[in-house]
Amino acid sequence: MDINIKVIGEGCEKCDKLYENTIKAVEELSGELSAENLGKCLAAAKVEKVEDLIEIVKLGVMSTPSLMINGEIRLLGQTASTQKIKELIKEYA
Repeated sequence: MDINIKVIGEGCEKCDKLYENTIKAVEELSGELSAENLGKCLAAAKVEKVEDLIEIVKLGVMSTPSLMINGEIRLLGQTASTQKIKELIKEYA
């Protein structure tokens, strides 16, 4: 199963930080879990940054930054540490 991750925000400092932490979390998990299923999923993981206001509204997000994993909003209106994002991603293994 592929893991699709969207970092949603209009490009503010907190949005950029959430995106950076998400990329770092995916990279770290890929290295840590390369022999396990999650490592295989993360190798094909798609991290997308959504900054267009119309697209943000279509996703149903009213507060940014937000993190969506496989169509589920997991963080709303906040940023998170790399560790917290790793924990959220692991739930989709």
